[in-house]
Amino acid sequence: MDRRAFLGRGMGGMAALSLGTAGRTANPCEGMPPPIRATPDRLFRVTVCLRPFRAAGPRIEVERVGAKRVVHNYGHGGSGWSLSWGSAQVAVGMALADGVRDVAVIGAGALGLTAALTAQRAGADVTIYAKEQFPYVRSARATGGWTPDSRIAMQKAVDPGFGDRWEAMARASFTMHQSYLGLPGDPVEWTDRYILSDTPFTERVRHAPTGEHPDEFLRLEQRLADITPRSVELAPGAHPFRPTYARRGSGLTFNVADLAHQLMADFRLAGGKVVPMELHDPNDVTKLRQKSIINCTGYGARALWRDESIVPVRGQIAWLIPQAGATYGVYYGSLSMLARRDGIVVQEVGADEWFGYNDANEEPDYAAAQASVLQLAQFWADGKGA
Repeated sequence: MDRRAFLGRGMGGMAALSLGTAGRTANPCEGMPPPIRATPDRLFRVTVCLRPFRAAGPRIEVERVGAKRVVHNYGHGGSGWSLSWGSAQVAVGMALADGVRDVAVIGAGALGLTAALTAQRAGADVTIYAKEQFPYVRSARATGGWTPDSRIAMQKAVDPGFGDRWEAMARASFTMHQSYLGLPGDPVEWTDRYILSDTPFTERVRHAPTGEHPDEFLRLEQRLADITPRSVELAPGAHPFRPTYARRGSGLTFNVADLAHQLMADFRLAGGKVVPMELHDPNDVTKLRQKSIINCTGYGARALWRDESIVPVRGQIAWLIPQAGATYGVYYGSLSMLARRDGIVVQEVGADEWFGYNDANEEPDYAAAQASVLQLAQFWADGKGA
């Protein structure tokens, strides 16, 4: 759930709840999250991920290459982990048409692993062909939040049935993600999110895009209102943050290191094989033994499949050492933080969703990363984060 969805779910429809100080103990912030130890000495790496955005939405369709049936499953923007299981169901259905039971999957990221597992559960023998595996795939550098409509498509570029297909994929994915709750390592868990503001939320106005970007990203979160917990407003002084206004909600968190390990272990346990291989041209799929192939190469499909409809959206993460007791997220201004069990993600998200759009630079900016960490230290009113 991103910032706009967080606000929309908290303020739309039913009146927002307010948590005042009535009935509280002498400490109004009791039970609130601990401050993050946001200091440069706890910064252990900086990563950049290019999200594969397509204006028309993910490409899930069949293409013939010689005698091979290639099912494309890429272009999910900022929603790869979130939609992975649902899009896998669609792609696998296409791949197993005509009774095929020997399937190849290209790519070992979030989309590749979930497609491989889904095919196995449908009775197929599956081999993954991949240049890289975790932790070197781009999926390993994801933020780790449930964001099923994050930069998923453009309003004016989708066909009339896209919303229904998206909702079906999102609900299927949500159901599968729930099956990983409570497993050792907490690969998936529900955690709190806080959005902070210096002005009342009722005064915040969303500005329409102008100039270079006249179109808007498609917003579909209201279609999942029944499975999205509402946020509540916290009264000033009833939270530990420096900004006056705060809202709290809950969202799914993917502890990507544990989740990827779990998925790969499940795949191998079911007899799956991984073959290191780099493909350079669409015709390279003719070298594979299998006649049915699921292409889950993400941003790599832009080069491999010569698909220039894929637009890179750059996102940089400054990683802080995990902190005991800290599993929550905070959004304030242009900065976000998600404290996961496998690392605390600190990210500059910009003033709007166009931040990082069409930026293919994958080189880390260490100065910007350190600045983000220092800015994070200012979130807490008592200075404990500094």
